[in-house]
Amino acid sequence: RNNPLIHNIEDLICLPDNGIDTPNFVKYTEANCTTEVGFVLFVATGLGVLFFMLVVLVHNLAGPYLLPLYHITLGWLLEAMRSNTRGCYHYDVFVSYSGKDERWVVEELLPNLEQRGPPFLRLCLHSRDFQLGKDIVENITDSLYRSRHTLCLVSRHYLRSNWCSLEMKLATYRLQVEQRDILLLVFLEKIPPRQLSAHHRLARLLKTRTYLDWPQDPHQHQAFWDRLWAKLKPQTEHEIRG
Repeated sequence: RNNPLIHNIEDLICLPDNGIDTPNFVKYTEANCTTEVGFVLFVATGLGVLFFMLVVLVHNLAGPYLLPLYHITLGWLLEAMRSNTRGCYHYDVFVSYSGKDERWVVEELLPNLEQRGPPFLRLCLHSRDFQLGKDIVENITDSLYRSRHTLCLVSRHYLRSNWCSLEMKLATYRLQVEQRDILLLVFLEKIPPRQLSAHHRLARLLKTRTYLDWPQDPHQHQAFWDRLWAKLKPQTEHEIRG
């Protein structure tokens, strides 16, 4: 500490192997390691431009799917948090249907499912139960995940509806995650196989899931409703254990 030969670290010099004096470490660092502000700004600007181009590219290629993907992820999280209280749903059935088939829903579906009981089923219909002023995709996702089952009423109108296509897509994603029998298909009319083949998601579902056809014969209507109601009604504790 009191060595008179060392007064300041800046007075130190480095002697390399060749014996030639070099600047001390502090001065060398100051002279050769100074950050170039202009270079840093150039790199930051370049990275910013690349990031902006990437965002624009992703938006153009996948823009229509970003919002549904967000709501699907949110739905998965809500379902995970609700896993400990499974069975506590706000609705028994989320009904996915075209607005052009609403007359059948009102005149046939509601009387034979909601007004039949006990137990009485509670259906979720977009025309009646969606929250006003709320984003439509968010309404669909929230209602779908708050329901024990999803019932898709397939018709030619249904196949032409983009909203119905989105509802079926979200329902199949939920089906894949939960691995439970929660998706049911009802065909309101006969649709040629060639027309169905254009809808790949629905075509794949038909290969793995049993579906119902709305019978044209009125004498078969009661058997149709009995079968559908039995499938959708809440299971009793005895049925779950069995």
